[in-house]
Amino acid sequence: MKYSTLPHAILFFLSVLFFSIQNTNAQSRKSKKLKTTNYSSKLHESVQYRSIGPFRGGRSAAVVGVASQPKLFYFGATGGGVWKTVDGGITYENISDGYFGGSIGSVAIAPSDPNVLYVGGGEVTVRGNVSSGKGIWKSVDAGTTWTYSGLPNSRHIPRIVVHPKNPDIVYAAVMGDLYKPNKDRGVYKSINGGKSWKKVLFSNPQAGAVELVMDPANPRHLYAASWRVQRTPYSLSSGGKGSALWKSTDSGASWKEISKNKGFALGTLGIMGITISPLNSNRIWSIVENKEKGGVYRSDDGGTTWEHVNDSRSLRQRAWYYSKIYADTQDEDMVYVMNVSYHKSTDGGATFESHNAPHGDHHDLWIAPEDNQRMIIADDGGAQVSYDGGSTWSTYFNQPTAQFYRVTTDNAFPYRIYVAQQDNSTIRIRHRSSGSSIGEKDWESTAGGESAHIAIDPLNNEIVYGGSYDGFLTRINHEKKSIRGINVWPDNPMGHGAEGMKYRFQWNFPIIFSKHNPKRLYTFSNQVHLTENEGQEWKIISPDLTRNDPTKLKSSGGPITQDNTSVEYYCTIFAANESPLKEGLLWVGSDDGLIHITQNGGKTWDNITPKQLPEWTMINSIEPSPFDPGTCYVAGTRYKLGDYSPYLYKTTDYGVTWKTITNGIAQEDFTRVVRSDLSQKGLLYAGTENGMYISYDDGASWKSFQKNLPIVPITDLTVKDNSLIVATQGRSLWMIDDLTVLHQLKSISTEAKAILFEPKYSYRTRGRGGKTSLTEGTNLPNGVIIHYYLKNYDVEKDLVELQLKQQDGTLIKSYSTQDDKNKLDVKKGGNQFLWNTRYEGAEKLKEMIFWSASFSGAKAVPGDYKVSLIVNGKEQEQPFTILPDPRSESSVSDMQKQFDFVNKVNQTVDGAHKAIKNIRAVNKKLKDFVQQNKTDSTATALIEQAKKIQKSLTQIEETLYQTQNRSNQDPLNFPIRLTNKLGHLNRLITIDDFPPTAQDNAVRLELTAQVDITMQAYKKIIDEDIIEFNKAFKKQKRDYLSIE
Repeated sequence: MKYSTLPHAILFFLSVLFFSIQNTNAQSRKSKKLKTTNYSSKLHESVQYRSIGPFRGGRSAAVVGVASQPKLFYFGATGGGVWKTVDGGITYENISDGYFGGSIGSVAIAPSDPNVLYVGGGEVTVRGNVSSGKGIWKSVDAGTTWTYSGLPNSRHIPRIVVHPKNPDIVYAAVMGDLYKPNKDRGVYKSINGGKSWKKVLFSNPQAGAVELVMDPANPRHLYAASWRVQRTPYSLSSGGKGSALWKSTDSGASWKEISKNKGFALGTLGIMGITISPLNSNRIWSIVENKEKGGVYRSDDGGTTWEHVNDSRSLRQRAWYYSKIYADTQDEDMVYVMNVSYHKSTDGGATFESHNAPHGDHHDLWIAPEDNQRMIIADDGGAQVSYDGGSTWSTYFNQPTAQFYRVTTDNAFPYRIYVAQQDNSTIRIRHRSSGSSIGEKDWESTAGGESAHIAIDPLNNEIVYGGSYDGFLTRINHEKKSIRGINVWPDNPMGHGAEGMKYRFQWNFPIIFSKHNPKRLYTFSNQVHLTENEGQEWKIISPDLTRNDPTKLKSSGGPITQDNTSVEYYCTIFAANESPLKEGLLWVGSDDGLIHITQNGGKTWDNITPKQLPEWTMINSIEPSPFDPGTCYVAGTRYKLGDYSPYLYKTTDYGVTWKTITNGIAQEDFTRVVRSDLSQKGLLYAGTENGMYISYDDGASWKSFQKNLPIVPITDLTVKDNSLIVATQGRSLWMIDDLTVLHQLKSISTEAKAILFEPKYSYRTRGRGGKTSLTEGTNLPNGVIIHYYLKNYDVEKDLVELQLKQQDGTLIKSYSTQDDKNKLDVKKGGNQFLWNTRYEGAEKLKEMIFWSASFSGAKAVPGDYKVSLIVNGKEQEQPFTILPDPRSESSVSDMQKQFDFVNKVNQTVDGAHKAIKNIRAVNKKLKDFVQQNKTDSTATALIEQAKKIQKSLTQIEETLYQTQNRSNQDPLNFPIRLTNKLGHLNRLITIDDFPPTAQDNAVRLELTAQVDITMQAYKKIIDEDIIEFNKAFKKQKRDYLSIE
């Protein structure tokens, strides 16, 4: 990761493998010292995150193409960084990883040099899960490398425009902080390629720049829209003083408000979009949020006067989320408006036809200047490309940019991960597959909607409960394909504020099963609800556990347009969990900053809110300890109040006292989730707005745990089977497959030059993985994954070897840095090796053609094994276990029978192929001899003898193998021979774990007998004919010809 260059002193400090230091207790801000524990990340660098998908695009609001380069496009994800396609949207590749990531508001290309890109952080779609950015990044090599270009306090940059002839002149529309007034809003200009910026337009501390366009025919002319918008935890306000349209005719030096001009909407203005026809600089359109006269306005005199040409509500519904308008590049009467559908007018905006890209909720559009049929659109499903003016679009099922809320798993094998995707459906996806990747076939929709918590029936993995906004709660039985609504109170509140609700259910309300009673299902509004009959009826087991502040229970939306979807419903329970150790012990946290506990199943409740917790902190996650019932960890956020600090707390006495545990977490990495490892006490994981952290000392200190994870907001974590699953807001799902390496750190020697970690158990199962894809998730590699650490490694001096052994010490396979066949690739630091669990197979000669045959080694039978790491003669050993696939119909003894069968076949085939290898070598020498001596009359007898041997050996090879096969389809013409037939038996029997059938054994014995007869003939030639030939050769005192 290319984030910064650390000073040499810090690098030296970090190079220590393990250190225990005395550190100031930053949490309590007292002079008391705390003993903290840390480990060098080098020790576990072989443990990496794996992207599992799903590849179903999440929201984008920033797209751009390149003129006259028909297959090149870029888009920014609202959490997932910047992506590039060079094949017209068939595949996308992230180009910001290693430099920056997270929420992207704008991507701009310099028209005079398409290698110059500017990217602005922070999306314009300011919905409830909006993320902010950190300024502008610039690339001068089409996204290969990036440099930071300033505006760190901008938070949201929805548009960047670049001068058509000078890539160093660039303008940025800055919305600023969404949650509090600030002076960093407005339009900024740079004349030195982003090295420095000057604010050239400022409306007021609460209204930032939301749109910015430049006249393609006259770059001195710019138009901007300012927008007053504010979010709080309980409201969204769009519109008011400061919302306006502006025009500059002197390259931004001065601006004039043009939204007060004749014909424009009167009264309070909200969000507005603006566009210029590149064919007529005087023709301007604007989409306007206004209570009485909202809709599309057009000016044909550069904004001096306006005409209200369309007031359709379909163009301006939920205005704060859309309100973008784009002029066509080749028809001055054609204009597009983005909304739930995208709308197209061919008569200057008087009428519009509605269209849809593959997803919906459209936010940005780029139309090629030279071809108005080529375009790229941004919507809640990512980016899609069209080459026919929108008649057809590319897919969004090739973008791993999904935004998820909560994550949980079931107990199936392989277990499935359950998440709810913003702007889409819920999903359950296998964490590994039986194929080579994790694709659409490995996931499906499940209960609930886009904002769901999900709970799986502990007694039946096919019964799933999921929520959504407005208290929507469903039960799905996947096996029966049935679905039932079981809302606690099915009075649909859509469009109403929270003040009139019987129960206040948040957009993302919790749903959990009891860890002690598998029939008990909890869900949470401002109270705790319980059912033990699958939602047939619900009981209330708590009072209102929130502040219930009536001043914050009102309709949301602002002075123009109301917007009530339960996102802003406040004074609700937002996080809850039950102790895994003590039945009846529930911890509950509200979005308005209260924590309650019951130790008797809800009969009584205690307010245990930490005294140091700032008021109105949203309790985002609660994690009861799996080791001590009185210990619990809490993560809170205040970013919707303009406070981006992390808030983590720990109690060890049932909430009587709390400690703040944020030492080591960056100041603006606000924390959404904290989870405990399930196997090692004191090992904690925290997900923040900008990445992952780890604590080895129960929260006393934290260290970055980012590894290869891209910079992305982390929304939730779960630990399952010694794996860590990460839900992100913009990069789908990632996971670490093996946490046992971390568990072993406390027992390693600090002076060790080499460390072999005990491998995590693996399964004898189908599938293969480890390779990344641009269209599907990365599958878990199939086999035993071995992690080891080398403090130093010299390729010239050091010999490193891994040996796989049976439990009794019998060598199975060896891999070495000096073995070309079984090469071991190593490096200094952490290393990972995958043993595919196969023994040695049969040798297959180069260019051999076979039909439906396998000569791979037998797969190891489930059981206990050993691995040794030998470095320059010094050996260390660890045990490991291979488990049977729980889905297998075969017993371990059946697998042993298969193992024995495959080994017997391979042994026979291997001998035959080695014989063929020798036959070819001998025949080559004999052929050379014949060729070299064909005119020598004294060699006539030897030549005849050589030809006879050649013929006999060729007949043997042709009996064993079909030598006429030269291409893959040739076996249809030239019948296969013995080793191919034996190889087919192996392929047939290893389709699954079943033992050989009686007929498998019968055919094997028959074919083996034929091979044995042929091999006896071969041996006779080698032992008799070749020896006689060599004697005669020697007797004639010729240069000795060694044929073996």
